[in-house]
Amino acid sequence: MPPHRLITVEAMRRMDAAAIAAGVPGIELMRRAGAAVAERAATMVAAPSRILVLCGPGNNGGDGLIAARLLERSGYAVDLVCTVPVESLTGDAALAAADWQGPVLSEADPVGAALVIDALFGAGLSRDLDGAAKSMVERVAAANVPVLAVDIPSGIDGDTGALRGVALRARETVTFVALKPGHLLQPGRDHCGHLHVADIGIGDAAVEQGLAGTPRVWRNGPGLWDSDFPRLDAVSHKYTRGHVLALSGPAFKTGAIRLAARAALRVGAGLVTVASPAAAMAENAAHLTAIMLTPCETADDLDDLLVDERLNVILAGPGMGSCEATRERVAVAAGVGRSLVLDADALTSFKGQVDQLASLIADGGGQAVLTPHSGEFGRLFADTAAIDPKASKLERALRAASVAGAVVVLKGADTIIAAPDGRAAINDHATPYLGTAGSGDVLGGLVAGLLAQGMPAFEAACAAVWLHGDAGLRHGPGLIAEDLPEMMPKVLAGLVK
Repeated sequence: MPPHRLITVEAMRRMDAAAIAAGVPGIELMRRAGAAVAERAATMVAAPSRILVLCGPGNNGGDGLIAARLLERSGYAVDLVCTVPVESLTGDAALAAADWQGPVLSEADPVGAALVIDALFGAGLSRDLDGAAKSMVERVAAANVPVLAVDIPSGIDGDTGALRGVALRARETVTFVALKPGHLLQPGRDHCGHLHVADIGIGDAAVEQGLAGTPRVWRNGPGLWDSDFPRLDAVSHKYTRGHVLALSGPAFKTGAIRLAARAALRVGAGLVTVASPAAAMAENAAHLTAIMLTPCETADDLDDLLVDERLNVILAGPGMGSCEATRERVAVAAGVGRSLVLDADALTSFKGQVDQLASLIADGGGQAVLTPHSGEFGRLFADTAAIDPKASKLERALRAASVAGAVVVLKGADTIIAAPDGRAAINDHATPYLGTAGSGDVLGGLVAGLLAQGMPAFEAACAAVWLHGDAGLRHGPGLIAEDLPEMMPKVLAGLVK
């Protein structure tokens, strides 16, 4: 399985079918899955603890039945509940049920159990839980017993992470072959607990067949972009590491761009210059040392500055103001074909005019990264297919990237990085402490600094999001935006060998 690759529910079905067609019996795949669940359960509680196993009507329930049999043989006291009569089970689940020799209960009290194994429904659930399954979930939740979920907590959509009425919050989740998007997208991620991926012997050929034609989505991490990450050699110097031009806002609104500029320098850009209106020059000069400063009042001034082709990345938006003047400067920046990072006011200034922004980016021919939070995203992509309440966050980000012709970083607890060519990554390497003023400005600067050093746009955006999250995780409580650039030496030391 390709590292970090996420698979859809449909892709998993196709992999199963391909493996079975290649000669691996379905019941054997189920036995391997059940064994992985039992092994994980044994690490969570010791025998002879009481374990309550909840089984549903499909293959997920079959996995639970096999796990129950193995745990009972290992000395656990197992109560097995099935939402349907076992004689009504079909296929491999029926074969799994035939191996279970103990009683099958229609309901059981979770109070007093050391562990509950949730094998009611897997990642393919596409409707709200109801009836006996809903009742069981509610009773287990009320009992506050640790839960081990099979595939994904019942009630979570495997493709979208959406909540299907109710769902258990698992302490741990065992899934098979690879993670699904719903394991990382909110609110699914909050329900999964610690994630474990079990290899059940699908085989490379079956994996390839299952992946054919499916979205190219990854879990964000160094394995996705490390080969493109900038590294110095003996002849590296500041002019080989790129030059970021960061456009400042007016007086008294300059802090955001300085945060971004410092982040760009800290992540390795050779040179960073803040282009400042005259009225804000003294304010910016009072705070900048290694970062250079140059006057820039209008779009014409910016055009003159960009005659210098060494300025290979332009960062615009933080603190600039949502106005026509910002649109004019973005148009100039996009038109020179350099790499472009747009955030905050540079996005809001094009409210409802994403087609115009897309045309500017396309005409300029440079690569662009847009870094909106949900509010900015809604304003920029108003009246497009990206604003669809029925679509998952992943689907909306991919549609937005296609519309804009740019990499889109849709920020949040489950930040999505989406490229116009259909690639995407979901980031779960982060912390709620990043939800502080100026944090997003730092992220924009990290993207710019990596672009300056030659990383492609998608990989630079993915890396920046991960570095940003890693800095937050390393710092922890008390984090403010100013801390993030200063964490970069420690973060980078873990990557650059």
